[in-house]
Amino acid sequence: MTTSLKKSHIHRTVLDNGIVLLLTENPTADIIAARIFIRAGSCYENREQAGLAHLLSAVLTKGCEGLSSLQIAEQVESIGANLSTDTAADYFQLSLKTVTADFVDILTLAAKILRSPTFPEAEVELERRIALQDIRSQKEHPFTVAFDQLRQVMYQDHPYAMSALGNESTMSRITRADLVQFHQTYFRPDNLVISIAGRITLDDAVSVVEKVFGDWQPPAAKPLPTLNLPNLTVQPEYVIIPQQTQQSIVMLGYMATAVNSPDYAALKLLSTYLGNGLSSRLFVELREKRGLAYEVSAFYPTRLFPATFVVYMGTAPENTQIALSGLQAEVDLLYTSPLTEVALQAAKNKILGQYALGKQTNGQLAQIYGWYEILGLGIEFDQKFQELITNVNAEDAMIVASRYLQKPYVSLVGQEAAVKNAVI
Repeated sequence: MTTSLKKSHIHRTVLDNGIVLLLTENPTADIIAARIFIRAGSCYENREQAGLAHLLSAVLTKGCEGLSSLQIAEQVESIGANLSTDTAADYFQLSLKTVTADFVDILTLAAKILRSPTFPEAEVELERRIALQDIRSQKEHPFTVAFDQLRQVMYQDHPYAMSALGNESTMSRITRADLVQFHQTYFRPDNLVISIAGRITLDDAVSVVEKVFGDWQPPAAKPLPTLNLPNLTVQPEYVIIPQQTQQSIVMLGYMATAVNSPDYAALKLLSTYLGNGLSSRLFVELREKRGLAYEVSAFYPTRLFPATFVVYMGTAPENTQIALSGLQAEVDLLYTSPLTEVALQAAKNKILGQYALGKQTNGQLAQIYGWYEILGLGIEFDQKFQELITNVNAEDAMIVASRYLQKPYVSLVGQEAAVKNAVI
C-alpha cells in the first residue's frame, strides 16, 4: 500500500488490489459522503449496445447476492441514508451519503451491490421499458432532437455520438448476458476510485475500505480492455429536422478539445462569458437587447476526449434566420475582437465563484476529487484549474477561439418553412 498526501486535508492512498482511495477530512458535520467511480461509462460500450451502461446503472441496485431490490431499499431507507447509481460518458458512479455511525454498514452494502449484482430478468425488462419510454419522450423535445442530431454528425463513429440512453434499436437488443459481461469486464478493483468526504480520519477510512474491499482481487492475467476510438475529422454540416414546434431551436456546434489540453481553460472561460447566466454576452445581446430568444446559452462540457463547444437559441419561427446569424456573429467576435479586461475579469470571477460554491458539501467534495482522479487529472487539478482560469489573458482567448470556433456544425429543428431556408 502506498500513500501520499496531496493537500493539507486530502489524502490519496492506493490499496494493494489497485483501488485508489481519496479522503477529504471534513469534521464539521456528522455526515460522510462517498463516490465510487469506475472507468465504465457509455464511452466503453460497443456502438451496437449503446445504452448498456445506463441500463446497468438502473438495474445494479435491484438485486445482489442474498438481497432483493426491496431488501436493498429497506436497508438504505431504514437508516435514512442515500444510495444511487449513475452513468456518464467517461465513467460510472455509485453515490452514497449517511451519518458517520452508519457509514460502515452502507459502504458494505455498496460493495455487495458493486461486486455481486444479480441483474434479475424482470428488473432488466422493467428498466428497459422505462428507458425506451424516455427515448421516445425525448423525441418530443426540440432541444434534445437538435442536440442529438448535432452530436451524431460531429462524432460520427465515436461513442460520444450516442445518447447515454442509446436509441430504440440498441436499447431493445441489450440482454441480461450483455450486462453481466460488461460488469465482469470493467467492475474490478484496479479500475475503481473511492472518494470519501466527511467526519472520518485517514486511518479509519483506509481500515474500513480494506475491510470491505480488501479481498477483491483483479482477474489474474486479464488486463483491462483499451479504448480504441476513431480519429475525429472536422467536416461542418447542416442538419435540419422539420417539426411542428412552437419555436425553432438553432444550435451551432464546434469540435473543441479534451480537459487535458492546454486550451481547455480558455474555452471554459469563453463558454462562461458567452452563455452562462443572465449577464452573459448571448443573453444580454440577443435576448435583452434584440428580443430574439426564449432561451439562449452556451456549454462546453469537461470530457476525457474532444468535447463540443455549443451555442444555442430557442426563438420564434419567423426569427430563425436572424437568430442563426446573430449566434454566428457573437461567436465570430471571439476571434476577431479581444475581450475587454472588464469582461474577461467578470467571466473569471463568475466561473471561479461558481466553482467555489460547488465545493461546499461533503457530497460535492467527494464528487469533484473523485471525478478528477477518474479522468486521470489527479486531485491537484483542483488548484491547477483555478490557476489556469486566472492566467488566461485576452490574447490567449482570441488565439484559442480562432483555433476552434471558426467552422460550426449547424443543427436546426422547427417548422419546415422556418428552418429549410436558414443559412449562415
